[in-house]
Amino acid sequence: MVDWDLVLIALLAEDEERQIRTANLTNRQLWVHNLWRTRSTNGEFSNLFNDLRYDIRKFYDYYRMDYEKFEKLSDLLKSHIKKIKTNFRSPIPVTERLSVCLRYLITGASFKSLAFSYRMGFTTVRKIVHETCQAIFTVLRSTALPKPTSQQWQSIATDFDKFWNFPNCIGAIDGKHFKIRAPNNSGSMYINYKKFFSIVLLAVVDAKYKFVIVDVGAYGRNSDGGILQSSKFGSKLRNGFLSIPPEKALPHSTQKLPHVFVADEAFPLTKNIMRPYPSHLLNDEKKRIFNYRLSRARRIVENAFGMLQERFELFQKGIKVQPKYVNNIILASTCLHNFIIDDHSMEALGSNTNNAIDRTNDTVFNNLEGMVVRDCFTEYFSNVGNVYWQNEIVNRC
Repeated sequence: MVDWDLVLIALLAEDEERQIRTANLTNRQLWVHNLWRTRSTNGEFSNLFNDLRYDIRKFYDYYRMDYEKFEKLSDLLKSHIKKIKTNFRSPIPVTERLSVCLRYLITGASFKSLAFSYRMGFTTVRKIVHETCQAIFTVLRSTALPKPTSQQWQSIATDFDKFWNFPNCIGAIDGKHFKIRAPNNSGSMYINYKKFFSIVLLAVVDAKYKFVIVDVGAYGRNSDGGILQSSKFGSKLRNGFLSIPPEKALPHSTQKLPHVFVADEAFPLTKNIMRPYPSHLLNDEKKRIFNYRLSRARRIVENAFGMLQERFELFQKGIKVQPKYVNNIILASTCLHNFIIDDHSMEALGSNTNNAIDRTNDTVFNNLEGMVVRDCFTEYFSNVGNVYWQNEIVNRC
């Protein structure tokens, strides 16, 4: 005797399985949305790139670099971001991947906005940006941000003396807060003194606006001095592991002084870090002259941050990704900054023109050494090392 209930159940199950198989097949067929299928004809890259490459000015405006540098960077990235062609789809070319990443940095546009203009999936654009930023830092760090040697420090000191009239200076130090989206469950760790969420880039910049050392990832709530104290750079500086050249006589003088970094009042005064005199000591003209000469050299790091932010407008609008991705974006941008800058143009520009620190006994000793070194620079700048316009500038008020 046939159990018609069981037969009906079996038929319904078979029909359900057939519907599932049909749905899966449909999903495979719609793996690429119809809108994205027009990427090769209607996408921003396909419509613009070949026209831009024949217009030098427009290409530079669009990519913030010339065509030769774009091609060179594409070649360097090939082994890191090139994808294999499959039977299901053709991969997005390396040049187009680089274009998407650069436009994200340059415009600060959202991933969704770029997805529509380039005719790509939203997650595809996001993945391309993060992969390419990681690859840019990987391939450029050895040439754009090499580990400084004693010879490199000496070359930087020569440039600071030549362009900015501060001998024995091997870099300008400062911290830059980059605005980010509020991280999940972060409390107040990322909120800085300006009351927005940020991650800090601590950087050393040479006399030609290039980054020499970068340390990124510190919480926005930390002070510049505290970040220096806890950073690898700060540790190596304190322990003498930066290959800094020995003391050297100042120009037109027999007095030997150590090589120093110039910084603002947020940083500690040590043998190798010069900071300005506080305002209550500026009745002395010599101290005002020292502050002017230090400020003239120190502003280079602020100018470098300004150039970075002007080139990559993402940093003006805020980085709307989680902190684990922010570091690579900032590191890639500093490498690109150095990669793009032309040394000859920088020479032309140059010629024209805290509580977080643990106050141990060693720190006190370094502070006393720093005061002696600063006083020596002060005397030098007001005597044999003077420049003819300094007295007029510091006494204008």
